[in-house]
Amino acid sequence: AGVSVRWRCLFQLRDFLLVYNRMTELCFQHCVSNLNYRLLTGSEERCLDGCAGKLVHANHRLMRAYVALMPSIMQRRVADYEASAAPAGQAPAPEGAGGAEP
Repeated sequence: AGVSVRWRCLFQLRDFLLVYNRMTELCFQHCVSNLNYRLLTGSEERCLDGCAGKLVHANHRLMRAYVALMPSIMQRRVADYEASAAPAGQAPAPEGAGGAEP
């Protein structure tokens, strides 16, 4: 059990770092145009603040939507799994057909 928790944490860290690196790359390419100076210019800094803020806000909105949808997705997966695990030739008995004759 401890190993699977550890792997899950590693995958979550990897996913976070991938999102962070992609966000950094996008904002850098969009905002930084002059590499002649060691420090960012004022306009580059403002652009990066706005870009990163937008992406973080969008990521939070996506995560909220994901968390809201996850229970229904899991229920659907469980139902699909149970349906596929049922014997193939056995259909569920119709309602009221308990084996008793009329």
